[in-house]
Amino acid sequence: MSLRGDVCVVTGACGFLGKRLVRLLLEEEKMAEIRLLDKQIQLQYLQSLEDCKGETKLRAFEGDMRDGDFLIKCCRGASIVFHIASIIDIKDSVEYSEIFGVNVKGTQLLLEACIRENVPSFIYTSTIEVMGPNSKGEPIINGSEDTVYDISLDINYSKTKSEAEEKTLKANGEVLQNGGQLATCALRPAYIYGEGCRFLLGHMVDGIKNRNVLLRMSLPEALVKPVYVGNVAAAHLQASRSLKDPQKRNAVGGKFYFVSDDTPPVSYSDFNHAVMSPLGFSIQEKPMLPLTLFYLLTFLMETVAWILRPFIRIVPPLNRQLLIMLNTPFSFSYEKAKRDLGYVPKYSWEEARKRTTEWLASQLPAERERILSK
Repeated sequence: MSLRGDVCVVTGACGFLGKRLVRLLLEEEKMAEIRLLDKQIQLQYLQSLEDCKGETKLRAFEGDMRDGDFLIKCCRGASIVFHIASIIDIKDSVEYSEIFGVNVKGTQLLLEACIRENVPSFIYTSTIEVMGPNSKGEPIINGSEDTVYDISLDINYSKTKSEAEEKTLKANGEVLQNGGQLATCALRPAYIYGEGCRFLLGHMVDGIKNRNVLLRMSLPEALVKPVYVGNVAAAHLQASRSLKDPQKRNAVGGKFYFVSDDTPPVSYSDFNHAVMSPLGFSIQEKPMLPLTLFYLLTFLMETVAWILRPFIRIVPPLNRQLLIMLNTPFSFSYEKAKRDLGYVPKYSWEEARKRTTEWLASQLPAERERILSK
């Protein structure tokens, strides 16, 4: 099912995944218009898309996800919304009111705008972190959408993403102003890597500071399955095609799908080494402290931060939930997305790794110079 002639909105269009999705839509579809929604949109970014935009019109919408009138204007006349924008905060450094306002309230306002402006399809970018891991560190290995799990979410990011996903799926079937129906679905990618990944860049910087030795924060046996950004973008495109297809729309609407690819199961720390070893980085054999001691240390840091919060906001560099996430085997299959959406990874592990390493190599000289100049 083609999206030819459609008008789509991409929220978070200037972000890591948003940029990749916009380019994919331009390369593979002949859409009438793509509306780029973000807080700030650089002219340079729009100019970088000239080589692939063809006859598709690109329109920039700068504004806030918490502004309902702005969202209504963005959605007017659109047929598909890709809702990627959110505050990603794994350290609980952002005030709850702000992360709730963007992640939850913003999603609700966007859904209301779609209903008012008769937008029939809505794809929400969720995360596997709405599933866990839980505070007990109970593992899931190659799980599915039917996996039963004792979910306990201790980080505001996970909580707000879960609530926003729930609102999205509940909105499936809502009657539009023109009498039609809204169809929604949610995609739950694992940790997304690739060109432009700020987390990978941060790990590389830490490695440079540690004399080209990457820090080990996860045990080798804590296997996860990161997913390449190009494949996550491909899953979004397939989801939009499925929601437009009359034969698939009812089956896909109201469902969530895990998105992974053929990246080999590996711990987070060993994944960092896999993409950075060609650049001359080695990795610590063991974590700096035993895991139980690390856990106690994070508990003490969180306690101190909580005591001081009425006077000053301190954000510990590591918290217990993040430590659990880094050290819990937690992975999911993409078989349901393959079966229902027709999703197949566009990029192999070998190509994804090569592209990621080449991007990191392009950043390496500037990062070394920046660190040495301090």
